[in-house]
Amino acid sequence: MNQNLTRGPVMKSMIIFAIPFIAGNMLQQCYNIADTWIVGRFLGSSPLAAVGSSFTLMTFITSILIGLCMGSGAVFSIRFGQRDAQKLGESICASFVLIAVLTAVINIAAYCCLGSIRSLLNVPADVWEYMREYLMIIFSGITASFLYNYFAAFLRAVGNSVIPLVFLGMASILNIVLDLFFVIVLERGVTGAAEATVVAQYGSGIGIAVYALMKCPQLKAAVRIRRITRESLREITGFSLLTCVQQSVMNLGILMVQGIVNSFGTVVMAAFAAAVKIDAFAYMPVQDFGNAFSTFIAQNYGAAKKDRIRAGIRGAMILVMAFSVFVSAVVWIFAEPMMGIFVAPQETEIIAEGVRYLHIEGAFYCGIGILFLLYGLYRALAKPAMSVVLTIISLGTRVVLAYVLSAVPCIGVVGIWWAVPIGWFLADVTGLLYNKSV
Repeated sequence: MNQNLTRGPVMKSMIIFAIPFIAGNMLQQCYNIADTWIVGRFLGSSPLAAVGSSFTLMTFITSILIGLCMGSGAVFSIRFGQRDAQKLGESICASFVLIAVLTAVINIAAYCCLGSIRSLLNVPADVWEYMREYLMIIFSGITASFLYNYFAAFLRAVGNSVIPLVFLGMASILNIVLDLFFVIVLERGVTGAAEATVVAQYGSGIGIAVYALMKCPQLKAAVRIRRITRESLREITGFSLLTCVQQSVMNLGILMVQGIVNSFGTVVMAAFAAAVKIDAFAYMPVQDFGNAFSTFIAQNYGAAKKDRIRAGIRGAMILVMAFSVFVSAVVWIFAEPMMGIFVAPQETEIIAEGVRYLHIEGAFYCGIGILFLLYGLYRALAKPAMSVVLTIISLGTRVVLAYVLSAVPCIGVVGIWWAVPIGWFLADVTGLLYNKSV
């Protein structure tokens, strides 16, 4: 089931490999959307705002783990492309120990900092109790998130993007079923929504770990390694920590923006919570294609196949641009009925604000599409520091402009929405110019 991306038709190889990535995250977005829909429809605007803010916080926390796993995955892909089994095994051991230790630290820190979250995110009093209740449960799923993302990153690095999809699909279905049961049947409120998510996370995390350890010879060989070399640990640390910084900076910026959004009250918070779900679902395929593209480039970089790398970059750019323009048109036209999925019809203020967000940000998905490709490209070419630079440009611009523009009375919250595409395009220009210069 492992796919060698260093041979065969370039675009066909990339697209076939990317499809399970995209399908898997579509399922994940479906159960994120199910959470939002169930909470918004059955529990009201304050619980919706609480779950929305919690989702942004958890995205930041898990982005640290995802970044570490993605960085390790880039090393695995390069070693797989080089056909260096010994170095691959050493990298697997070094990365697992490093990320497992950091996961434990993150989990402890999350609970210790729970009391500071309200002031950090400017959470209104009517939302905080729901949010605290939700987070107390959801933090217990951080270890499960590590297990899933680590073993999924390994499997994708060696060309198997199907099995992560299978386990994610099962988790998505389980989460939706448990959401409905806990929230509607048992009436457990936001606690039930959190419990459903955590149970599903552990199902996918433990399941994929057992599968990978039983079926993958590279992991079986890695388990027998008794010594982690300084060289492999240094390499993994360099890739993983830089990719972690890139992912966490990106989501820290989003978390800071969430704090500004929260200062505008429950209506804007609820609108943002629903609109962000639509937003993420809309551009998620290009994000996943960017990750698949990164694996393609990394394997060919390890195999020193420059012609395939150049062909892959050209084809990926054309495909992502075409898809992004299409999705922008769909979101622009159907913004209001999409908001109506999550928000009751009588909540006209929430729907109107969400539509305004989608009309601004949704018109510029080509910007984020190109940026995801650039992130994947530089990570695969052993230049993860450049991905960090692009993230800082994109999110730094977004945060600064959000604070500055939203403080202008005649602009207000609209300034937060406009800050997003401006940040994307500044980072795109920087990344493309750098690519021309190297």
